[in-house]
Amino acid sequence: MTTTATRYAGLVSRTIAYLTDALLVAVTFTAGTVVVGLIASVIGIEAQALARAVTSAYLLVLPASLATYNLLFWGLAGRTPGMALVGVRVATTRGRAVSWPAALVRAVVLAYFPLGALWMLVDRRRQGVHDKLAGTAVIRTIIPARAPVG
Repeated sequence: MTTTATRYAGLVSRTIAYLTDALLVAVTFTAGTVVVGLIASVIGIEAQALARAVTSAYLLVLPASLATYNLLFWGLAGRTPGMALVGVRVATTRGRAVSWPAALVRAVVLAYFPLGALWMLVDRRRQGVHDKLAGTAVIRTIIPARAPVG
């Protein structure tokens, strides 16, 4: 059995995972937006109207894209590519695989209220608001080796 300090993922690993996943979603979304912009310019849509549409899409669709990305990965594999990179996964507070409803709640709350993740700094299980609402925790799958004593 591992101790609480080694079992629950901390701020650094979770931040690296989140930023990696957010970057993947943003790059993919931006590439899609560029393609749509190119098609729109060929069709003849005015640049100003296109700029408003793109800004609206970023504010509304990008968080929804991040939520969908997280939902699919958490529901299917229990972790996103960013989480796999740092060796953590999402589980229920009892250590079981996350259900689709819990993954949905977690994904939507994290995508639209990312500051709620900071609650992990004061929680003994290092749960953010999204974890509390979904009944989940982020746990390590790779336990760091301890230095020998003595």
